[in-house]
Amino acid sequence: MMNLSATLILAFGMSMDAFAASIGKGAALKNPHIREAFRTGLIFGSIEAITPIIGWALGLAASQYIIQWDHWVAFSLLTVLGGMMIFEGYKAPEEKEEQQQNHRHSFWVLATTAVATSLDAMAVGVTLAFLQVNIVHTAMAIGLATMLMVTIGMLLGRYIGPLLGKRAEILGGVMLIGIGFNILAEHLGYLS
Repeated sequence: MMNLSATLILAFGMSMDAFAASIGKGAALKNPHIREAFRTGLIFGSIEAITPIIGWALGLAASQYIIQWDHWVAFSLLTVLGGMMIFEGYKAPEEKEEQQQNHRHSFWVLATTAVATSLDAMAVGVTLAFLQVNIVHTAMAIGLATMLMVTIGMLLGRYIGPLLGKRAEILGGVMLIGIGFNILAEHLGYLS
């Protein structure tokens, strides 16, 4: 049974990858509105709340298969997304396309990034299946913490982006790839 403080520590710990990714996403945009930061937080928070429940359900059935592959899937998704951001950072788009792309991220880009950063929450859900926890309350805490941290990350990125200019998107891509390598290194035992 987990107490409230353990649940909060878990929730904010699970939100750190998404927080780092959101700083890069916010920096890649040109002066994103607060509603865009909240929208991004809502997307990340919702996905981060769902994945531990999925992991918990799968953990009841086949935990060894999920744990064996989750880090490779997260690494691959984050590396591809990061590579795309780096490519876009070097590309010279038309002025009109640049304005459209730099004020808002598409839902699918955000959702894919959120899924990639939340696979560790799915793995945590697998382990929670073996503990006596209220998975709904735990998942809600993880989702709310992620929503808060991602919204803050987007707003921080909003101020970092103008300082970095076009390099912000490249930096965001490098951050996503770094998060992917970190997840892989943790699961392979290089970071303990």
